[in-house]
Amino acid sequence: MSEHKYRKIIEHNRRLKEQLELPRIPVSLACESLISYMQNTKDYLLPSIWGPPPQDPFASQTGGGCGCSVM
Repeated sequence: MSEHKYRKIIEHNRRLKEQLELPRIPVSLACESLISYMQNTKDYLLPSIWGPPPQDPFASQTGGGCGCSVM
């Protein structure tokens, strides 16, 4: 076996060991967490569910002009 091929195998083995050490959770727990997030986080792109979005204070323009400033 060539030295290059051997180094590639060793490097691949090292990456697999790193992935093995990553924390894991069961799929049922991940789904439960995702469902909870979706039910508790308002998405104003779905107005039929969450209603109209609140007024954006940065969108309102006070006074005349475009509100732009040149630095």
